[in-house]
Amino acid sequence: MLGVSVAASWEHPAVGAQELRTERLRLTRPVASDSAGVFAILGDARTVEHNPSDRLEDLGDAAELVDRWVRHWDEHGFGYWCVRDSGSDRIIGYAGVKRMLIHGRPVLNLVYRFVPEMWGRGFATEAAAAVVARVVDQLPGETIVARVRPGNRPSRHVALKAGLQRDPTMDCQGEDGFDWAFTSPEIR
Repeated sequence: MLGVSVAASWEHPAVGAQELRTERLRLTRPVASDSAGVFAILGDARTVEHNPSDRLEDLGDAAELVDRWVRHWDEHGFGYWCVRDSGSDRIIGYAGVKRMLIHGRPVLNLVYRFVPEMWGRGFATEAAAAVVARVVDQLPGETIVARVRPGNRPSRHVALKAGLQRDPTMDCQGEDGFDWAFTSPEIR
């Protein structure tokens, strides 16, 4: 796993900090004004090639999505962070976990997605590794699952580099097709 320095302390007894920093990135809890940055990611067909149902049609869709992210934070004390290069306020991606069920089992679904011009620089791996490290440290016993379309080789590599392992027992049907599962090995 990447050497990640997690600067912020958890502000919720269970999990989430308002901000999480890595060597090159700043992950911040989403706010309504982040909608345009989220739309820049999910309004681009390239970022949702493997999950086309995630594509947003307009800024209103992005505002609704960010509102759902904010509610998840309010209800659970953690969720998806908006990711920025540490020297900028521009949102270049998002990463985090949310509660869901897979095969009737409660899990934390790990997500990471970035604007195409940031691909290939290791940002997704850096963000995902920071999120995994934080969750494993603060929520021992929780199952972290990254659901990845089998043809999405870069996302599979990110999951592995973030410390997850391929787990066929958690494979499932996703909204856009069959998903391979990668889970946190500490809790299998």
